Amino acid sequence: MRIAINTRLLVRGKMDGIGWFTYETTRRLVEAHPEHTFYLLFDRKPAPEFVFADNAIPVVLMPPARHPILWWTFFELSVSMALRRIKADLFLSPDGFMPLHSKVPTLAVIHDINFEHAADNLRSSHQRYMTRFFPQFARHATRLATVSEYSRQDIARTYNIDSKKIDVVYDGANDRYRPHSEAEKRAVRERFTGGQPYLIFISTILKRKNLANLLLAFDRVKTIESSNLKLVVVGNRVWWQDELAAAYDSMKHQHDVVMPGHVEPAELAALLSASEALVYPSFFEGFGIPILEAMYAETAVIASSTTSMPEVGGDAVRYIDPTDVDDIAHAIREISNPELRSTLIEKGRIQRQKFSWDRTTELLWESITQTINPL
Repeated sequence: MRIAINTRLLVRGKMDGIGWFTYETTRRLVEAHPEHTFYLLFDRKPAPEFVFADNAIPVVLMPPARHPILWWTFFELSVSMALRRIKADLFLSPDGFMPLHSKVPTLAVIHDINFEHAADNLRSSHQRYMTRFFPQFARHATRLATVSEYSRQDIARTYNIDSKKIDVVYDGANDRYRPHSEAEKRAVRERFTGGQPYLIFISTILKRKNLANLLLAFDRVKTIESSNLKLVVVGNRVWWQDELAAAYDSMKHQHDVVMPGHVEPAELAALLSASEALVYPSFFEGFGIPILEAMYAETAVIASSTTSMPEVGGDAVRYIDPTDVDDIAHAIREISNPELRSTLIEKGRIQRQKFSWDRTTELLWESITQTINPL
């Protein structure tokens, strides 16, 4: 079988959640199925580590697809022609994008549709593209997959699609996320916070990630309590304006916020393991991979009680109302209790067993099989 995969998000040093989903599942699919040929469709020359085995053939298409106009050109023209040229039996798109005029059976992974529920989470050009084309993608695809039951029901309801057409293929966590030794933790703390304890926020900085309310809550805690606690904010600044810029500028304890920007994966795993807790106050998530990564790193988690996050966190998370700064601040104060952290970590060891990239790939292969041979 000839399987074409949209791998345009595999870019060294620039991968976010969907990029890592693409990497982890594509690598496993290629390695687990040497009997099939996989055509990996890139929008630039790929790094060698993204061509996973002899049965993976890289195909570089133009133009580099990083803007809505170029998205349309890349998928409707370049991808469509490539699928015909390689005589693909199936097109797998881990980011949900696809050519609408292709007749090749298509499995699209739509991780979430947050853009349908808030008009100001994305740049206006991106917002217009997503709200115009993703309903069409969802209806045109032979089959859909998504990363949580919450997203499955949300996509089915919002786009008026039979939920039986949508498979749940939960996310996983990379093996690098593990508990680190005390010596490793001390070294990380020395490097990033001068040896002081810290909370950690991990995400590409977008409006829906709600960093603004976290900054306000952290500042409130530091004002109430005298402590050496720091906040480490890891992630590229895609959005830094309006209430987020105002929240940061208003902080009395701005000097206690450490912003290293993008951090390489191995170092990020050590940072997470050495933290007092992950704080993940996002308004909307299709899954929320950092929650699971924290469980594997054996770090306590504070997360929002909204969308998919309780599905992922189970009883191993201290949940907060992301709209309530006082509630976030209260959770931060509570998490300083070693007994609470230990309890959450122990529950996390149990909860994390439900999710792995191996299991994700098995479920994705089942979805591929149903796309090719519908029941």
